[in-house]
Amino acid sequence: MICHPYLERIARCTALMKAAGLDVLLLTKPANMAYLTGDGRLCAYAMITKEGKVALGVPSTDVEDVKRLTCFDHLTGFEDEVGMIHSIAHHFKHFEIQEGSVGLEYTFLTHSMMGMLTHPHGKPEKVAAKDCTPVMSALRIAKEGGEIERVRAAASIAVAGMAAAVKALKPGLTESQIAAEAEYAMRQAGADEFWRTYVCSGPRTNIAHGLPTQRRIDKGDLVMMDIHPIVNGYSADICRTVCLGKPTVEQQAAYDLYLKAQQAAIAHVKTGVGMVELDEILHGIIRDGGHGDHLFGPTMHGVGIEFEEAPLPPGHAFFHGEKAPPPLATNVVIAVGNCGLYTGPWGVRVEDTVVVKPDGPQILTDYVRKLEI
Repeated sequence: MICHPYLERIARCTALMKAAGLDVLLLTKPANMAYLTGDGRLCAYAMITKEGKVALGVPSTDVEDVKRLTCFDHLTGFEDEVGMIHSIAHHFKHFEIQEGSVGLEYTFLTHSMMGMLTHPHGKPEKVAAKDCTPVMSALRIAKEGGEIERVRAAASIAVAGMAAAVKALKPGLTESQIAAEAEYAMRQAGADEFWRTYVCSGPRTNIAHGLPTQRRIDKGDLVMMDIHPIVNGYSADICRTVCLGKPTVEQQAAYDLYLKAQQAAIAHVKTGVGMVELDEILHGIIRDGGHGDHLFGPTMHGVGIEFEEAPLPPGHAFFHGEKAPPPLATNVVIAVGNCGLYTGPWGVRVEDTVVVKPDGPQILTDYVRKLEI
């Protein structure tokens, strides 16, 4: 059983639970489970009491594996969904929680999953369900030193993946083939997995987040690539736009404007700055450059166990069920450049993963930013 640094995290978690009036958490989101116990897998759950006791329920096939990887007080295996409900009921009884409140991850659970976790054969009738999303976001938002190093490792592999994708670009290849080059390079460099890879070309660069297709890339096309490797449980986020040939004057000007805005926002990253302030810096430069109507959506988000997590700008936070973020703390990790400049016929975007420090930004994805290759 591995318990460092999870015992300290659980202690911080219980303090937040008490402040939020929660008696127990019932977690099924892999990222949250991994943060507090060391392992997050599907078809499993973790219960954390306000006294700091941890119970895990996992498929019976996974019990021995979980024993080696996680920090827990009680571990139960189950055979199916009915068994999962009964094991939840067993842990409520074991912890003597028959009334009070249980925190559930409202922003993660589907309606049917919510029904399962609140099933009368599992949750005691007098235990009320409440949203624990703000508790988990506050807990995970500032990264520990070890987490920063894991993000840094993921960023290094993201750079290797981007370099491989750019090198592979040539007319006739499909967007999917370019995605494959990036993913293969990341696997070879040490990535365990990756979140969705985005590759779009030509007119498809006008799409906010273009999933790769069988479209063949032509000479003169813009190509937008956004990759997110997972290394030892942590992610990084990088996006680059390049032109397979000579960009037009309009494309180069738009790219230069977006890069200027993105780099200006990054330059202002430091402890105590607000996400709204950073967002407005980026938006303001784009607006002053005559493309105010061509910038879509939030331009930054947090990075960690997930490639998109808290902190999020207020509007985006509301959409994700999060609270508006406080001023950025030291060792918060954010990606700057989440959405691009979309003109209609084409778009451009540059995105980097950055650590918030008291004296300024620490850029982790420092791959060349150049439109013409």
